[in-house]
Amino acid sequence: MYEHRSHALAPRPVFIRRVARSALLGLGIVAGSLAIGTAGYHFLAGLPWLDAVLNAAMILTGMGPVDKVESAAGKIFATCYALYSGVAFLTTMALVLAPVLHRFLHRFHLHLEGDRDRSQRQEKP
Repeated sequence: MYEHRSHALAPRPVFIRRVARSALLGLGIVAGSLAIGTAGYHFLAGLPWLDAVLNAAMILTGMGPVDKVESAAGKIFATCYALYSGVAFLTTMALVLAPVLHRFLHRFHLHLEGDRDRSQRQEKP
């Protein structure tokens, strides 16, 4: 997906496309997760739609629940959704930051390679 360390740094338009694609995928994961959470809180916990969206958003962002869930099915869903949300957050952040971190590390590696090449050229008579 990304260039190898022995290849040149990708041009800026390629990098921008990678960042945009990662951001769209991240947005898709967040939107899908919010939809799943909203539906679960509405149908399994018996919350009205607006409260279901609020609870799903608060759990998904790591803030915690707003409304108390009374039903057993709702409690099981809330537990599973909270665990899922933690994993989804980490996955989304990794997906969104991957192109930026790759470019940074690739540029850093190219810089180090350039320093090594220069020092080797200076040592040879």
